[in-house]
Amino acid sequence: MKKVLIAYFSASGVTARAAKELAQTLDADLYEIRPETPYTAADLDWTNKKSRSTVEMNDPACRPAIAEPVKNMAQYGAVFVGFPVWWYVEPQIVDTFLESYDFSGKTLIPFATSGGSGIAKAEKSLREHCPNADWKKGELVNSGAAEWAKHALNA
Repeated sequence: MKKVLIAYFSASGVTARAAKELAQTLDADLYEIRPETPYTAADLDWTNKKSRSTVEMNDPACRPAIAEPVKNMAQYGAVFVGFPVWWYVEPQIVDTFLESYDFSGKTLIPFATSGGSGIAKAEKSLREHCPNADWKKGELVNSGAAEWAKHALNA
């Protein structure tokens, strides 16, 4: 079996903690989807209609640049894709990541963290951005990420 990659975007550290737990549980490589221009607290103020995150999420064509690419994506057979839920879907930078590689024939498994939103709308969106991947059911992993990961990979 090919290697497993845990790719994640984290704005506040919550998704990063879940991603690190998954990587440790699965003995997988870890890759942080980092924006070329880091987000500030003001950028992440979702109550401000002019904040960077709000502007990005209101523009379906927006694709924030990623700081550095995954090295040798071809070595991975399964990729867990993690993110906080923003406006009921994945942040636009996750779409940048998905559109940057050919995931044909690879297994992709989404995981998300959220204070109250589900992952269903994000799963639908992810599939639309990357239709040639073999998508598995995703999960909110605010807690219990390790147990879920073992089952998700073998589902």
